[in-house]
Amino acid sequence: MADVVVVGAGFAGLSAARELTRLGHDVVVLEGRDRVGGRSYTADLAGVPVDLGATFVGPTQDAVLALAAELGCESVPTYGRGKNLIRWRGRVRSYRSTIPRLSIIELLDVSRIQWRFDRISKKVPVAEPWASPIAADLDAISLDDWLRSVHAGASTRDLMAIMARVTWGCEPRAVSLLHAVRYVKAAGGLGRMLDVEGGAQQDRFPAGTQQIAVRMADELGDRVVLGAPVQRIERRPDSTLTVATAGGEFSGRAVVVAIPPAHRAGIEFEPALPPEHRELARHWPQGRLSKAYAAYQTPFWRDHGHSGEALSDEGPVFITFDVSPGPAGPGILLGFTDANVFDSLPGEKRREVALAGFAALFGDAAAHPLDYLDHCWGTEQFAPGGPTAAVPPGSWTRHGRWLRAPVDAIFWAGTETADEWTGFLDGAVRSGMRAAAEAHQELIRRS
Repeated sequence: MADVVVVGAGFAGLSAARELTRLGHDVVVLEGRDRVGGRSYTADLAGVPVDLGATFVGPTQDAVLALAAELGCESVPTYGRGKNLIRWRGRVRSYRSTIPRLSIIELLDVSRIQWRFDRISKKVPVAEPWASPIAADLDAISLDDWLRSVHAGASTRDLMAIMARVTWGCEPRAVSLLHAVRYVKAAGGLGRMLDVEGGAQQDRFPAGTQQIAVRMADELGDRVVLGAPVQRIERRPDSTLTVATAGGEFSGRAVVVAIPPAHRAGIEFEPALPPEHRELARHWPQGRLSKAYAAYQTPFWRDHGHSGEALSDEGPVFITFDVSPGPAGPGILLGFTDANVFDSLPGEKRREVALAGFAALFGDAAAHPLDYLDHCWGTEQFAPGGPTAAVPPGSWTRHGRWLRAPVDAIFWAGTETADEWTGFLDGAVRSGMRAAAEAHQELIRRS
């Protein structure tokens, strides 16, 4: 028996539990995996911690930065000195800005599309995007439909495809234009979302992001129960709620469900959730994104004046970063990979194609690492998918208002429910704090 049962021990669930505990409530956190962190998962490569999931933080992500500082988790700048590389139309070229060095016509087209995108975003309220006077029009088409309707050039469409893959884990045709505009606005604009210096990739945690979740869980102690996937949530006539797992039942006066919207469908609710909530879970799918890491004796690309940041219009590796611990080595390359191409391959083949992608950008030395590791989030047995929801056309206007609307004493958290930095660690922390406040108010009302 607890005051609040929290479902999910990712950043949202643990933040909610921590805040509720601070407010004086007894809490239990149920996590289906055998670890905490959710889509934050730190592994070891050549003796160096590497993040298989969420990795970076940046300016204005105040919630997660404050949490990390409070818990004593140090961040460092993402390495970015030197020239970036782009593999484009069969050639490898260098550039130094966020936008790659393309032809004048291509650059003008990119600027034109960015200007039009930003102009649309001014008409979309982040908290209630369905309330925009142009919401129905924006939600009726995909990002790709819009790019073609405004005659975006092939290079612009290909760059936007890279953005869609790394942001939502999908192609531009799979995501609603309304969702794309709202999501980017919640991050502070395209520049803030995509930049390294001054943007969402500015800093990282040398010990990994999962340490933040681990330290939150350590504070909560035996309130966190691992290996306990929730099967059913029952609302009883006496206003208590029973949360059932394979290992037993937990009762509370409120429940915070801190999992991706799509995974709500994996829980049986008794009585059933209102039909609007059931439809939301069916129309808020997770994207799929994978990562590959390679470790080398030293970050040799720095010797050639390269930053380790690169883009490629050929898969499966389409964007890279240098996450080496220092100039003495080991050198660590992080590559985001296209799950549609990458995930179905056997392990050795994934290694082969990922290293070929690194070598195409950084030379033959990149084909011979000391160590290699990859992770395919879409193939996980429990709670598959990532990095966040890839919301298709029609979903926001039909189902968006139910995304975080409470059902009796059931409250919803998770980065997908945040109004700031949706889809990022910061959004997850903010959502947990918001759900904790809602549950707290409900408990006060009932007392």
